[in-house]
Amino acid sequence: MSQATTVLPGPNRRGVVLISTAHLANDLYQGVVPAMLPFLATERGYSYAALAGLTLAATLISSIAQPVFGVIGDRRPLRWMIMAGIAAAAGGIAAAGLTSSYALTWVLIALSGLGIAAFHPEGSRAARQAAGNSNKAMSIFALGGNAGFALGSLVATPVFLHFGVRGTPLLALPAAVMVAVLIRHLGPVLEGKRGAKKPRRLPTGKDNWWAFCGLIAVIIVRSTMFLSMTSFLGLFFVHNLGTSEAASGAVLTTFLFAGAAGTLLGGWIADRWNRIASMQIGFALSLPALGGVLLSPNPAIATGFVILLGVALYLPFSVIIMLGQDYLPNRIGTASGVTVGLPMTVGGLFAPLVGTLADHTSLTLALATLLVLPLLAIVITTLLTDPQRTPAP
Repeated sequence: MSQATTVLPGPNRRGVVLISTAHLANDLYQGVVPAMLPFLATERGYSYAALAGLTLAATLISSIAQPVFGVIGDRRPLRWMIMAGIAAAAGGIAAAGLTSSYALTWVLIALSGLGIAAFHPEGSRAARQAAGNSNKAMSIFALGGNAGFALGSLVATPVFLHFGVRGTPLLALPAAVMVAVLIRHLGPVLEGKRGAKKPRRLPTGKDNWWAFCGLIAVIIVRSTMFLSMTSFLGLFFVHNLGTSEAASGAVLTTFLFAGAAGTLLGGWIADRWNRIASMQIGFALSLPALGGVLLSPNPAIATGFVILLGVALYLPFSVIIMLGQDYLPNRIGTASGVTVGLPMTVGGLFAPLVGTLADHTSLTLALATLLVLPLLAIVITTLLTDPQRTPAP
């Protein structure tokens, strides 16, 4: 599954910072939804099923829509979708708190999810244009999304505590500022002033669908592990290690912050060696990390392994996006939409199977079955090559 690719110029640092900040602003609204659910339950009396329906509106529809937006963008790049996506993401959340109708709330949260989806293919294209061949620069873009998701809860919770869910219009302010900045600066920063175009930074070459399909299999494995751990890690600490619910929440936060470090480390490893090695190191480290969590005798030791697991599962995160773009250089929007969106949906379908197995056996045994997945991913990655390290014929 080899392929040659063009050597691109170094990163456009201003462009990387700008589009990464836009990624933060966009994904902030993805993080608002989980923080909003308890307040909707209290103020409107929504059932668990109703709240799960809102989560479905925010995540599943967004994940499925991202490849569609990617295909549209490949036919005709639509940079304005970056700004429109952020505006829709914020607008849906802002309006959702002002209605008392569950159906309308569902539609508005789905609209926010569609806005988030619309941003990612074109945002990833702009990030690659700014990053050139720098995996580290692309990891900063990925980190922007991680930070935005984490900040969503931190920003939204004080607003909901003070104003209730009707305070959602205040949450649109970051998006308004970001959209205004992007309208004025994104084009000049990425393209240069008129008559002084910046060098091309997008990859060229032939599309390699076989390699791309192999990469998708790797992403599904990673997302299955990631979504299973975020779903059951807190419960494992409460039921198996005897911690409080507050402590289990802190463990999950620790896992995500460790992931931020892993995102940056993955980009550094990819630049120093190659992207295949970055993925393989991540999956190899996840084996002792997950095993250590499950076998730990107390919460302190388990938390140390949680940190290692967070780093390990995020090592491949940013390099996967960039590698997918290099495998499909003529369909960068499609590659970005698929690598970011659809595999997370497919991976998410496996998490309920882990939960069902836990109900019939034990949570420890159910999570232990995940140990086979890193081995599968490592085998698949041996069939892949890194176009950045493959000499042109």
